[in-house]
Amino acid sequence: MAVASQQSQQAGDLVGKLPPQNLEAERSVLACMMLANEMIDEVADIIHPNHFYLDSHREIARAIFRMYESSSRGIDPVTLAEELDRCGKLEEVGGPAYLMAIMESVPHAGHAKYYATIVRDKWTLRTLREACTQILRDVYESEDEPRSVLAKAEQRIFQILELKGQSENLELGEILMQAFEQMNKRWLNEGKLPGLSTGFRDLDDLTNGLHPSELIILAARPSMGKTAFVCNIAEAVATEAKRQQLEMDPSATGPAPNGVLLFSLEQSSLDLAERLLCIFTRIDGHRLKRGELTDEEKHEVQVAAGVLSELPIFIDDRPGRTTAEIAALARRMKRRFDIALVIIDYLQLIEPEDKQVSREQQVALITRRLKMMAKELQIPVIALAQLNRGVELRTEKQPRLADLRESGSIEQDADMVLFLHRPDAYDPSDRPGEAEVIVAKNRNGRTGVVTLTWIAEAMRFENYATVPEPGGYFPSDEGY
Repeated sequence: MAVASQQSQQAGDLVGKLPPQNLEAERSVLACMMLANEMIDEVADIIHPNHFYLDSHREIARAIFRMYESSSRGIDPVTLAEELDRCGKLEEVGGPAYLMAIMESVPHAGHAKYYATIVRDKWTLRTLREACTQILRDVYESEDEPRSVLAKAEQRIFQILELKGQSENLELGEILMQAFEQMNKRWLNEGKLPGLSTGFRDLDDLTNGLHPSELIILAARPSMGKTAFVCNIAEAVATEAKRQQLEMDPSATGPAPNGVLLFSLEQSSLDLAERLLCIFTRIDGHRLKRGELTDEEKHEVQVAAGVLSELPIFIDDRPGRTTAEIAALARRMKRRFDIALVIIDYLQLIEPEDKQVSREQQVALITRRLKMMAKELQIPVIALAQLNRGVELRTEKQPRLADLRESGSIEQDADMVLFLHRPDAYDPSDRPGEAEVIVAKNRNGRTGVVTLTWIAEAMRFENYATVPEPGGYFPSDEGY
C-alpha cells in the first residue's frame, strides 16, 4: 500500500508540471530564419509550425513559412510585422518590439538545425505526454476490454513514431557512397546469393533471394500449401543460420542469429511442429497423426525432432494479433536473437486496429504497417494471403494480381507478390505432383514462373525434378 501511495503521489506531482518545452530554442530558430532566410529550407525538413509550444511562436513560424513559399521578398522583423498585421495577428504575437527582440536573441544563424531539433524533440515529448494522459483516461474510464485498451495505447505510441519526422541526408554523393559499399560487398561475395535463400534453387535464381526491407506477399487459394511452403522456407533459412553459427564456433549453443519468427494466426504451434517434422523426414503426415509409424520411422522422427529443436525458429500462435503487437514482438526478437525473417500466416487474420473503417481501409493500414516494419527492422517480411473466388470461376486457374482480396493496397505495398498454384488441385491428371510459384510482381527484379515438386503426403516442396528417395528422408551424419 505504501508503494502504491508513493507512486500515486509521484504521478500527482507530474500532473502539475509544465509540458516539455524550450522557449529559448524556439526563439532562436525563429531568429535564425529571419537572420538568414536560406536556413528556412534547412529547418523546414525538421520542424513544422505546430511543433512550437507558444501560440505566438506558432503564428510567427506560420507567417515565415507562408512568406517564404509565396513571395521572393526578404523576411525580417519589418516585413514579418507587415505580414502578421495583414492577418490580424501582430499584436497577438507581441508586436514589432517582440519580433525585434527575437531577431537579436542570436548572433548568427549557424546553429539553426540544432535549435530546430530541440524544438522538435520537445514537441515529441509533449505529444507523448498527451498520449499517456489519454491512455490513463482510457484505463480508468473506458468500458472496453483490457486488450482493446492496450491496442489503442500501442496505436497512439506508434502514431508518434510515424509523425516524428527525421532529417536525413539526401545528397546524391552520400547515397552513392552507400550504394558502392553495398555493391563492393557483392563483388567480394561473387557467386553468392545477395538475399536470404528460400531453399528453392530456381526461385532464388529468379528473385536473387529475399532482401531486407521487402514485404513479400504469398497468395493462393485454400489448400494449395501456403503454410507448407513457408515452413519449407523457414527450415531452409534456419538451417543455414545454424550452419553458419557452427562454422564460426563449433561449440556454440543456444539460438543462432539470423533465425525466423513465424506468426501463426490460424494453426497452433503444435500443428506447425508436426508439419515441420513431416517436411524434414518426408513421413506421411496422415500416418504421423494416427500414430501408424514403423519403429524405423519413429526413430527418424525422434532424431529429426532433436535436429529441428536446435534450429532458430520461433513460433507465436496467439490468434487475433494486431500489427502493433506483431511489430512489438518482432522488435524484441530482432533485439534478442537478431532474427533475419518474419513470416505471418496469414494477412487476413490480423486483427484490425480500427474496426469502424471499411475492410479495404483496414487491409491498407495493415499492409502499410507491415511494410514499415520490414523497413524498420531491415529484414524481409513474408505475409500469406487468400485469393478471392474469381480463380474458381475461370477456365484458366492460374492466379493473377486482380485475384488478391482487397488487392489494391496489397499489390501497392508489396515489393514482391508470389502466387502458389497446383494444377492437380483442380484436375488430378493435370501435372500431378507439380507446383508453380508465380512471381507476379518483383519491384527489385524479374518476374516469371518457377516449377517445384510437391510431395503431398509429407507437405513438402522440393526443387523440380528431385526424385524422392524410397522410404523416409534421414539427415546425413554431417549435420548442418
